[in-house]
Amino acid sequence: MTHSAVAAFGRDAGRLSVGGVPVDRLAERAGGTPFFAYDRRLLTERVALLRATLPAEVKLSYAVKANPMPAVVQHLSGLVDGLDVASALEMRAALDTPVPPERISFAGPGKTDAELRQAIAAGVTIEMESENEADRVAAQGRALGIRPRVAVRVNPDFAVKGSGMRLGGGPQQFGVDCERVPALLKDLAQADVEFLGFHIFAGSQNLHAESLIEAQRRTVDLAVRLAGESPLPVRYLNLGGGFGIPYHDRDRPLDLAAVGANLAALVAGPIREGLPQARIAVELGRYIVGECGVYVTRVVDRKESRGKTYLVVDGGLHHQLAASGNFGQVIRRNYPIAVAGRVDDEPAETVTVVGCLCTPLDLLGDNVSLPRAEVGDLVVLFQAGAYGLTASPTAFLGHPAPAEMLL
Repeated sequence: MTHSAVAAFGRDAGRLSVGGVPVDRLAERAGGTPFFAYDRRLLTERVALLRATLPAEVKLSYAVKANPMPAVVQHLSGLVDGLDVASALEMRAALDTPVPPERISFAGPGKTDAELRQAIAAGVTIEMESENEADRVAAQGRALGIRPRVAVRVNPDFAVKGSGMRLGGGPQQFGVDCERVPALLKDLAQADVEFLGFHIFAGSQNLHAESLIEAQRRTVDLAVRLAGESPLPVRYLNLGGGFGIPYHDRDRPLDLAAVGANLAALVAGPIREGLPQARIAVELGRYIVGECGVYVTRVVDRKESRGKTYLVVDGGLHHQLAASGNFGQVIRRNYPIAVAGRVDDEPAETVTVVGCLCTPLDLLGDNVSLPRAEVGDLVVLFQAGAYGLTASPTAFLGHPAPAEMLL
């Protein structure tokens, strides 16, 4: 898997390149290590792949939480149809792009009244997570004299098999239980809000096309049923995302063509018949940005301990928590990893790559086969474009923040 990751980014005389620039030169440009680097060519190509594979009727929305770096959001804003945000700060970043406010959606539990007022004033779509939130949205709209744009996030009565994180089915902090939605819709019909439709998202990081296909079919069936019970027209359906990317050697890429064919059939059949006015969207974050970034850190020590070789680097889980296995993994497995200046060399030794933090949890590569690396060499972790810096405990032990760059 590391070889395919290297090939995606490119190489220059045995050195990994990002955006056509060798990583060792990027370290100088960043002013040191560690740093994250994202490749705009790969971002553009990933969106183009989605456009070519999914039906044209299905709009693409980027989930900003996957990577909220402003330059990344700006670049993607010219390629996708909408942006999904999960905080007021993300909303401000989205509003700074050319994407019109009505194509920005705000999801997530626990929105404060201040956040709701900001969203209403901006004209973004609020995806409401509870009946209480619906009451608060209506109240804030009355106070502002602005009619809020709203959708209901629905907690479906099914879960998605094979998802890395379950976001629907059973009791959830996300969304309104689907059996309670009809009553809420009747209340919304009496409220001074602009009701658009539904957001139904049952699970994330799924590599199994058959599971996603089943979930999308059941999601559409549920949306059509709820629309039939709605006193208001349904003009919007966010199918969520959940498209996974491979992180480990045993992972196989998602069969995107199968997912696209299923969506085309749904659009031509039950969606056209049951939701003829609805704008259909899929909300993707990790699938767009995850494979487009790397995390680069430098070897500061090489040590032997009772027959085991450790490479100690100047980065760690405070920047890239997921690679340490402490963000969603039940059984820890290594992310693709390479020595940046020796990507064409064959492995010469088995080493364990650890970070600079004073905790045994700071493990970036356990018993990995790499070319021999010395103090000063750069080590690269791939699949670092999503849920990297902002999903990590950056303040832990007080180390400096890494640079980020889009090339």
